[in-house]
Amino acid sequence: MPLVETEDRGAVRHLILNRPQKRNAFDGELVLATGAALKEAANATEIRVVVVRGAGAMFSSGMDFGALGGLASTPEHLRAFRRECIDAWNIAEEMTKPVIAQIHGGCIGGALELALAADFRVAAADSVLGLPETRIGLIPDVGGSTRLPALVGLGRAKELIMTGKLIGAEEAERIGLVTRVAPAEELEAATQQLVDELLACAPIAVGLAKRVLDSVAKPTLAASLELEVAAQQICATSQDFAEGARALAEKRLPQFSGT
Repeated sequence: MPLVETEDRGAVRHLILNRPQKRNAFDGELVLATGAALKEAANATEIRVVVVRGAGAMFSSGMDFGALGGLASTPEHLRAFRRECIDAWNIAEEMTKPVIAQIHGGCIGGALELALAADFRVAAADSVLGLPETRIGLIPDVGGSTRLPALVGLGRAKELIMTGKLIGAEEAERIGLVTRVAPAEELEAATQQLVDELLACAPIAVGLAKRVLDSVAKPTLAASLELEVAAQQICATSQDFAEGARALAEKRLPQFSGT
C-alpha cells in the first residue's frame, strides 16, 4: 500500500496519510511521499481543491520518535531532515489551490505544522491539537513557530508553544487555529461543505487571493524558517534534548537541567 493514498472526487483530490499502524507518524519516507503527493496535486490541472487527511485513528501523531531519537545522537543531520519537511509542507502553502487539513483524533507536533501550512483546518470535535516539542527540549521547527502567530496571535502562540500543551478542537476554533469544528460523524460533511463553497468561486481569483493574503500575513516567512532551524540546532545539541529523548523512550517525565 502507498504511504500516501490518492482519491479523486471530481475536481477535489484527497491525500490520505497511510501509516495507521504508526499513527501516521512522519518518518523520512512518509515526509517524502507527502511532498510528492502534494506536488502532483499542485500540478494536476483538473484538480481545484486538495484535502489532506489521515487513515486510521488520527490525522497524525507528528514526527516519528525513531527519527527524533536519531537526531539526539546525530544532531548534524537535523538541517537535512528538516529541509525535506519544509520543502514538503511549503508545497501546501505555495500551490495556488486551496488546501484543507481534515483533522480527526490527533494532530500533534510536525503534523500540526503541516496543517498550519494548509489554508483551512476542519476538525472533529473530539480531536486534540498541539505543539509539544518543548516538553522534550526542542521547538516547533518545520514552520510551527513561524505560522502559528499569524493565525492565533503572538500571545496565544507563545502559550501553546512554550507550555507544549494540547488543546481540544473547540478551543482551537475559538482562538483561530481551526477553521471549522464538527461532530466526528459529521466531519466528512463539514469538509465537503467548505469544498463546495470553494468550488463555487472562480479558481484563478481564489488562487491569487491565497497568494496575496499569505504574503501579507507572513512577509518574512523565509527568514523566520531559517531562524527556526538555527534555534533548533542549539536545542538538538543540548543536554535538555538528550534527556528529553531518553525520557520519551523510557516513558517517564524528563528531568531537565535546573528543575
